[in-house]
Amino acid sequence: MEERNIGKKMSCQQFIANLDHLNDGQDFAKDLLKALYNSIKNEKLEWAIDEDELRKSLSELVDDKFGTGTKKVTRILDGGNPFLDVPQALSATTYKHGVLTRKTHADMDGKRTPRGRRGWKKFYAVLKGTILYLQKDEYRPDKALSEGDLKNAIRVHHALATRASDYSKKSNVLKLKTADWRVFLFQAPSKEEMLSWILRINLVAAIFSAPAFPAAVSSMKKFCRPLLPSCTTRLCQEEQLRSHENKLRQVAAELAEHQCRPVERGHKSKEAEESRLKEHYLTFEKSRYETYIHLLAEKIKVGSDDLERIEARLAPLEGDDPSLRKTHSSPALSQGHGTVTGSKATKDTTGPET
Repeated sequence: MEERNIGKKMSCQQFIANLDHLNDGQDFAKDLLKALYNSIKNEKLEWAIDEDELRKSLSELVDDKFGTGTKKVTRILDGGNPFLDVPQALSATTYKHGVLTRKTHADMDGKRTPRGRRGWKKFYAVLKGTILYLQKDEYRPDKALSEGDLKNAIRVHHALATRASDYSKKSNVLKLKTADWRVFLFQAPSKEEMLSWILRINLVAAIFSAPAFPAAVSSMKKFCRPLLPSCTTRLCQEEQLRSHENKLRQVAAELAEHQCRPVERGHKSKEAEESRLKEHYLTFEKSRYETYIHLLAEKIKVGSDDLERIEARLAPLEGDDPSLRKTHSSPALSQGHGTVTGSKATKDTTGPET
């Protein structure tokens, strides 16, 4: 079987260092680790399945998940990671649609978007299931999306929408930060529409985002964010709320512990940069889970899936205009996802100034 291109290979010393303190807090015997390293080096580990089989299996998995009892599902497979491809599930519920003007501020992992790709572009936005589709043409429920529309789509699982309070060049701008740390700015036609988009994106994310995977165990000092699954949670809303509360306690405790060991301000070592990145991540996660808990708890108190009623309750609590303008799309949150109040959700696809 052909050897995969994995870039620079790990040295024996790196292999040993990566396993520091993982033997119940102690180190493994170096002779044992050297023997293990040489064994792997001499007898290369074989892949259990080739790429064609993997792609076929993934395709069948998605077809099984979205094809039975639903309308046609299409995906873009452009040779990239099939787990990141955005599906088009025509049967998913539309929670909101309307005109938004988008500015891409940061690419994956928060890397600043090149200047040539930061311009404002107007789209007809459709929040359908846990995906925000950005269409060039006006929304029609029976119309399939083009390949270009799918490429512009944004997954909102584990995302957080907020007012772009640090952007003053335009009014009514919201900031959306996704699970892979891309950042977008969206200008809405009015303050009411901006608030409605923020609430609905965050509420959908709070209700349907599956619990995060545990963080990887490693002795390496480099900080890595844990993976955030794009699939729909299997928890009912009360269980989902408890899951968010548990995660908030965990993140808050980790942030407090991290802040007890501050790195000298202005220090430019790699360790200092990793420390700052971790604190930024934990602070954002704390804010995200606080938002999810607030919205989901209030939604459960309302005792309804109607988004108009939820908005009417939340607006005065936030000190905003309680008479949020009615929008074109006001479905019950249970539509297209199974009943979500007291039951499992089973049907769904998954800025600063410049």
